[in-house]
Parts: sequence; structure tokens; C-alpha cells
Amino acid sequence: MYFDQTPETGGRKSEWLRRLPLWKWYTDYFPARLIAEATLDPQRNYIFGYHPHGIISTGVFANFCNESTGLSDLFPGLNIRVLTLVHQFLVPFYREFVLSIGLASVSRKSITHILNSGPGNSCLIVVGGVEEVLEARPTVAKLVLARRCGFVRMAIKNGADLVPVFGFGENQLYEQPDNSVGSWTRTIQTFSKRTFGIAFPIYYGRGIFNYNFGLLPHRLPLTVITGTPIRVEKNPNPSEEMVQAVHKQYIDALTDLYNRNKGTYWVGSEPPELTFV
Repeated sequence: MYFDQTPETGGRKSEWLRRLPLWKWYTDYFPARLIAEATLDPQRNYIFGYHPHGIISTGVFANFCNESTGLSDLFPGLNIRVLTLVHQFLVPFYREFVLSIGLASVSRKSITHILNSGPGNSCLIVVGGVEEVLEARPTVAKLVLARRCGFVRMAIKNGADLVPVFGFGENQLYEQPDNSVGSWTRTIQTFSKRTFGIAFPIYYGRGIFNYNFGLLPHRLPLTVITGTPIRVEKNPNPSEEMVQAVHKQYIDALTDLYNRNKGTYWVGSEPPELTFV
């Protein structure tokens, strides 16, 4: 674990594991599906930005960590790695599993290596991170994105196009007790996030024999939609103005993607307005 740099050099996918029939059973539970609004050029590199994080980013696992919803058929020629925190690679045996399903580190070194490994090499980042976990509720669409510019800067430095992705149903799979800002629960969670990098949300879904409480996610449609890519020209030393301009372009594209599809794919209550914090 100490000497193995695989998480920083693109991981090591196992197509055998990613194509096992059990993943089809998993995605049929919700059911989950992946919809691409645009065809992506396999000669380009991409950074996919996934929103919202939800409790455990189930939409990412269901659609990008296996082939049960047709990822390779939708994006032929692309090799997409899902990027996550380095903590995931510190647990023996479990690290081998997450590496095999296509995960790699979300560090700058890892992103740079992937995007410069040839045409089609791309990555997916759950941009809101652990902070957005604490905002995951069935009736809200609040994204931690207003000041998240690192992924945009990396896209410009490496000449990777940006693809906004929204997971409709992600926030509805689990529920959280009240943890509003200022509450003792939120205070402890914020301290944990800053100290350990993990938010430790308190959440519940359904059980095996009941629909009201348990650790299983609720059985609701989970529809992940990838939008039209934003063309990004390579600049090894982008100015802050350039980063902010592309960041605004990304937010506008994500907002448009959400507004065009919320009437069809939002689960449960009346679709809320998309907000950024």
C-alpha cells in the first residue's frame, strides 16, 4: 500500500469485474439509467462533473463503476476513471476492489496523469465533495459549487473539455435528520470534516421488510444525465479571470441541463430551484 502508486497513475480497471451480471441486478433495484445528451469525441479528453453528491454518490457507482447501464456503448473510445479521496485506498483488500471498478485518486498528480495519457482518457469528479453530503435532502437541490474552481483550473491546464452531469433521484435515496447550520449535529460534522476529511452524515433509508427505516437506499428511479461538453482550450498558466469565465460557463450549462430535465426526472416533490453555495 505504501509503495504502490496505482491510485495516482490511473488505477487498474478489471473489465471482468465491471461486467459481472450482479451489477445489472443492482441497477435494476432502483432502477438506474444513464442518458447522454451529446456524443463525445473519443479524440478529446474530458472532466465529468457529477452533481449532487448525495449521501454516497449512488448514481456514480451505478453508472460509471460498472457496465450495467451501457457506459462504454454511450461513450465508445473513452476510458473514464472515477476519482475519489485517497482514504479509499488505505484499507487493505477494499482498495483492490475500488481500483478494479475504475476508481483513482482525485489528486492533481492523478488528474494530470490521466488527462495526458492519450486521447479518450477522462475522469469523473463529484465536485461537491464531503461538504455537499451534509446538504443532501430529498426536497432540495443545493450544490457546493460557487467557489469550487479547482476542477475548472485542471481542465484548462490540461486542455480537457468539461461535461456537466446531474443525477436525478440522488438526493432522494436517503434522508437526514435536521443538521442545519449552527446545530450541535452540524458543528460536530463540520469539525469531523475539517479534522479527518470525512463528514459522518447521519442518514437512513429503508429496511429489507419495511419502507421507513434502514440502511438500504429507497427504491426510486435514479436517472443520470450527461450534458453537452464545454470546449476548453489548453493553457498551462490560466489567469484567474479565465478560470472564473469557464467556471461561470460551466454553472450556466449545468443549470440549463437541470432546468430542461427536472420536470421529467425529478423524483418526489415539486422540483426546487437549483442553488449554489
